[in-house]
Amino acid sequence: QVQLVESGGGLVQTGGSLRVSCVASGRTFSRYIMGWFRQAPGKEREFVAAISQSGIKTSYADSVKGRFTISRDNAKNTVYLQMNSLKPEDTAVYYCAGDSTILTISKGYWGQGTQVTVSS
Repeated sequence: QVQLVESGGGLVQTGGSLRVSCVASGRTFSRYIMGWFRQAPGKEREFVAAISQSGIKTSYADSVKGRFTISRDNAKNTVYLQMNSLKPEDTAVYYCAGDSTILTISKGYWGQGTQVTVSS
């Protein structure tokens, strides 16, 4: 069993930056592909970014490409999402998730989410 706990959300102005973190329990963190998803009020949950077990491969939604960076530190069981040039449309609850494959990550382990609010 893996437990994920996000932190680092908050209120930031348009154009600002924020880094959210997700710490995983257990000793199997390095086996999992990790991802970030977000859900805005009244909208469906959407994929934001994912990172391979080693951290070498990453992928991003087009809406955040060039502004967000996902990274991980397997020694600390932590995955990060650095968000720059934030826009009001980035406002959402951000969730981290993990599973053994990218295809099943939405059905894997999930955190409780952290709120990110970007003011205009």
